[in-house]
Amino acid sequence: MSSQAVMSIGLKSLVLVASGKVREMYKIDKSTLLMVVTDRVSAYDEILSTGIPDKGAILCQMSGTSKNPPSHAFSPSIYPLPPGPPGLLINTFQKSLIQMPVAFWFTLLGAQMPNLKHHVLSLKPPSDCQVVSPSERETLRGRCMQIQALKVFPIEVIVRGYLTGSAWEEYKKSSTVHGILQPAGLQRCQAFPGGPIYTPSTKAPQGFHDENISPEEARKIVGEKWAGEIENLALSIYKTAHSFAMERGIIIADTKMEIALDEKNDEIVVVDELLTPDSSRFWPAPVRVGEEQPSFDKQHIRDYLKARGLAGKPGVELPEHIVIETTNAYREVFRRLTSQTIEQAIVALGD
Repeated sequence: MSSQAVMSIGLKSLVLVASGKVREMYKIDKSTLLMVVTDRVSAYDEILSTGIPDKGAILCQMSGTSKNPPSHAFSPSIYPLPPGPPGLLINTFQKSLIQMPVAFWFTLLGAQMPNLKHHVLSLKPPSDCQVVSPSERETLRGRCMQIQALKVFPIEVIVRGYLTGSAWEEYKKSSTVHGILQPAGLQRCQAFPGGPIYTPSTKAPQGFHDENISPEEARKIVGEKWAGEIENLALSIYKTAHSFAMERGIIIADTKMEIALDEKNDEIVVVDELLTPDSSRFWPAPVRVGEEQPSFDKQHIRDYLKARGLAGKPGVELPEHIVIETTNAYREVFRRLTSQTIEQAIVALGD
């Protein structure tokens, strides 16, 4: 893999329709997009001037799997689900995960949650060389997905299992989290006594800040028809993934996901990245209640920015040691969760 961060893609063969903090979206046809994940990194809603090498590939491979995976990929018929709680998955799936050509969240969760829908069509660019040139295909290798073009709900769908981050700051002031009253006497990084909670936020335009909102406020934004389904889906995803990760010595403290509406089929669909170190807090188990945790995510970057008064400042350059620490954290959590290195995952994709 590369030692240099890929900060932009700039395809010439497809039309760029959107460029976000980390991703670039290109139009393939009226119903299909090519989502390309760069190595750009954002923190406190600002894009930094320094990227994290191979981050885009790690995010892409950790999230996605094809709707039509190769025959040697994970299959519930080949690796039947064991009885009992999701945490038992690791005992049966250890070999299958190593054989999977890509990271596995959509496939793994889909096996446990048959009604889970996602937007990924392929983890490769269009095969026609007249659509994407050979040189562009090499740039895209491992860091792109062909996806359905869907209408994304205008909220960030967040589930928190532990009292940390902005939730801890709010709790210290008001004993609430996103306006939801919590028991008195909770400690920093403690698991919520009643289990994980749904804590959405607004989805602000680039350059503005997301704001934490209550589930009731989110309901007003997405509508009564879908609010309950979105909340239930998010909680189910978190609980299933949390149990699986715990078997690998990883605690998913919280996670953020995006949900879209498939208007044609009138159903909700998980889109964008899922359960990655960009969108989640990953801690080594066990939790040390009462103190901040070591992490396998971009907390290294947040801590550096906050300590120097740079949180929320645009265009910050990161020092080399922070880049290395963050790169190593992303690589390690990928290895622990998938039983393979990012290099092995890319090779397994094939040409």
